[in-house]
Amino acid sequence: MSGKIGVDELRVGMFIHLDLGWMAHPFPVGSFRIANAQQIEKIRGLGLKQLRWSPEKSELAAPSPAHADEAALAPATSAAPAEESPQQAAERVRREQLSAQRAAAELCQRQFDEAGQAWQSAQDKVLAEPQQACRDAEDLSRSLLDKMLVDGDMCIRLLTCGAGEAAGSHAMNVAVISLLMGRVFGLGEDEMLDLGTGALMHDVGKLDLPERVRQLDERMCREDVALYRDHVAHGVAHGRRMGMRPGAMLVLAQHHENADGSGFPLRVKSDRMSIASRIVALVNRYDKLCNSPSLAQAYTPHEALSMLFAQAQSKFDTSMLNSFIRMMGVYPAGSVVQLTDDRYALVMSVNSTRPLKPNVLVHDPKLPRDEALYLNLMSTPDLGIRRSLKPSQLPADALAYLAPRPRVAYFFEAAHVGVTQAEELVHA
Repeated sequence: MSGKIGVDELRVGMFIHLDLGWMAHPFPVGSFRIANAQQIEKIRGLGLKQLRWSPEKSELAAPSPAHADEAALAPATSAAPAEESPQQAAERVRREQLSAQRAAAELCQRQFDEAGQAWQSAQDKVLAEPQQACRDAEDLSRSLLDKMLVDGDMCIRLLTCGAGEAAGSHAMNVAVISLLMGRVFGLGEDEMLDLGTGALMHDVGKLDLPERVRQLDERMCREDVALYRDHVAHGVAHGRRMGMRPGAMLVLAQHHENADGSGFPLRVKSDRMSIASRIVALVNRYDKLCNSPSLAQAYTPHEALSMLFAQAQSKFDTSMLNSFIRMMGVYPAGSVVQLTDDRYALVMSVNSTRPLKPNVLVHDPKLPRDEALYLNLMSTPDLGIRRSLKPSQLPADALAYLAPRPRVAYFFEAAHVGVTQAEELVHA
């Protein structure tokens, strides 16, 4: 049961609900228990007069007098009925976990979609309202940062992405993973803002290109390759008109440069590239390998990492490449794998600080796919990943069950955010 409370009455321990879009507040989720006075100040800064709270989910020393009646009416914390058999209890717990899993996935997808819409809105304003486009991109970058700059680990989650969303998905993939990398390297707030804005708009120069040359293709003639490479110069020009900050401008100018000077357009080496540019150049290359314009030429996430490590070490900052692989995991989200007990699985999410033990969806012929709980390999010390596979190497039944995405899209979530909060936001 939830009721209304004035923002002046907020106390630490209250479980509150922010009935706002995900981009409109700085918290990882919209329903959560207030942990400290700083969170109360942030909530008051949102301009709300009242908000919803749930007394039964709150942890207060004593209910406030103004809400004592409401708290008394709140249902007690749910507990298993005494007459439950062990089998019934196990099934109840499994159902609760499955509901939580679905809620968390839906929440992450909604957040990705909302951020993607904000990116598209900024992109649409570049030509007619360039300065507003820049403000919108910075606001989106700042909003993503607000969600990331929290204590604890972050998870990189696999999402659904349609082929028609390729441009927006690429921009979001590059921005999200680049910001997570910036977090790993301990960049300051201003550096992170520039990194996020530059990553979101790194391909803005493609607005000036004919559709046929917006994606690099090995079958292109020399003239079309030159046209494609011009998108960097066009992007810098747009960045100037937009009034982008210098750090973000460098990302636009250098996101196709390589550490050994083999990139374009200026062939600068890593010592002349900003750290944000080096991050975006690496992440941009990874995402292009995974999400090639030609699905037949796309690499699996594991193959993309292997190729970067084996063939392109000279093209990227070595310490950055190693940190990237550690963060993404040897088997990034979206990888099809075979476990050490021979079962097939799809990697669904990776804790960026514990990447060797991801959450996987395991092929189980006895259980419908939408009824399957993800297996957290961190909780199974005797079980691990034996090898990565191409989807085409899967048996037909495993391929149909796991249904690996032809294109991968990534988003993030705080590893410590409870599933209850995700369910609350989904069903609010």
